[in-house]
Amino acid sequence: MYCSKCGVLEDKVIDSRPSKDGKSIRRRRECVGCGYRYTTYEEIEHTELRVLKRDGRSEPLDRHKIIGGMMKACEKRPVSRTDVERAAEEILADFESGFERELPSHVVGAKVMEKLHALDEVAYVRYASVYRQFQDIGEFIDEIQLLGRRPKRSVLQPELFKA
Repeated sequence: MYCSKCGVLEDKVIDSRPSKDGKSIRRRRECVGCGYRYTTYEEIEHTELRVLKRDGRSEPLDRHKIIGGMMKACEKRPVSRTDVERAAEEILADFESGFERELPSHVVGAKVMEKLHALDEVAYVRYASVYRQFQDIGEFIDEIQLLGRRPKRSVLQPELFKA
């Protein structure tokens, strides 16, 4: 790393410790050439997750778009923004731990519906109606009947067996 004072490329690390948030390393450095001390931060470089759309396009996975869709589904429902943001963070963490760089849009939609089902059933049906492009009232009725047969799982209880 170049010294900002003299431009020499050599330096030595004097002190190294985790930052306050724990997501980066704070390093105190000293230039070998002039003795100037400065601080640098080192953090993990995340690969950008991309969503493969139905029409073949690919776009970056957007946290704000996920939250926006969930908030619209939860409009006028007893679900706080904090709950929605927490669910969105869980969705993103699941995708990042999956080690995939590109996700089909149906996987993203299914994960959002799963989280909404745990938060609020009405919000779940609202989101499903747009996502699955319901054409008539019969599709709403079918989804609501399926919802009645599906057990509501606690967010705190992990799913042990996936079908």
